[in-house]
Amino acid sequence: MATHGELRDFWEHRLEGDWTESGVGYRALGRPFNSWMYRVREEVFLREVTRLAPRGARVLDAGSGTGFYVDLWDRLGAGTVTGCDMAHAAVERLRGRFPQHRFVRQDVSDLDAFEDASFDAASCMDVLFHITDDDRYAAAFGSLGRVVRPGGALIISENCLQRPEQRGEHQVNRTLETITSLADEAGFDVVRRVPMLVLMNAQVDAALPWRKVWGGFLRAVTITAFTGGLAGSLLYRVDRRLVRGRREGPTTELLVLRRRERSRPG
Repeated sequence: MATHGELRDFWEHRLEGDWTESGVGYRALGRPFNSWMYRVREEVFLREVTRLAPRGARVLDAGSGTGFYVDLWDRLGAGTVTGCDMAHAAVERLRGRFPQHRFVRQDVSDLDAFEDASFDAASCMDVLFHITDDDRYAAAFGSLGRVVRPGGALIISENCLQRPEQRGEHQVNRTLETITSLADEAGFDVVRRVPMLVLMNAQVDAALPWRKVWGGFLRAVTITAFTGGLAGSLLYRVDRRLVRGRREGPTTELLVLRRRERSRPG
């Protein structure tokens, strides 16, 4: 399993070479497919976060990557958006793309650049499952709990397995129990949990035979940019309907959490 330094170097190199949806997404499936996949993510994020009425809010986007969610916060009418990323390449490009916002090089596990309770809302999208060290993973929830004000919201994406945990070199898919327990310790209550995708991503919470079959199918249909774009356009039409009709899914889910007004008695 990669160390924190190795993970930082991995993302520095990856985002320096590919600052697009495929650079931050499911890279093996190519950019055309990822572009369609991110359309579904966009619809889910906008649908769920609009309910929070964030207009005028002070927002932190942790792990900003290409700025995909920074742009969505802008569209939702956030008052100020502050972004951070562990990769220098991402921060420099984000500053150029969004000169109206502040971006700092900061790891979500250690948000010491920000004061306590300084944000009304925070997002941390497709970041947490890339933290392979369990202590740093727990620290990320603690950092987010410190900088989000009581009553504020945290929006994250996670894989929320209801099967045994899966560990890889650059990704750990943790259990729903682990994730909600650490969120609770950091002072957050889960308000909603909905699927971000259903078929357009690795089926991490499905039975192994289906994971292998569907993973093989996705790789086969995305072998060229043309077929990847075609498959993406077709699956987009299916997935955008599936995410509306399910409470949970076999892959990445979006969680809306609320920072408690006061700590529970210990």
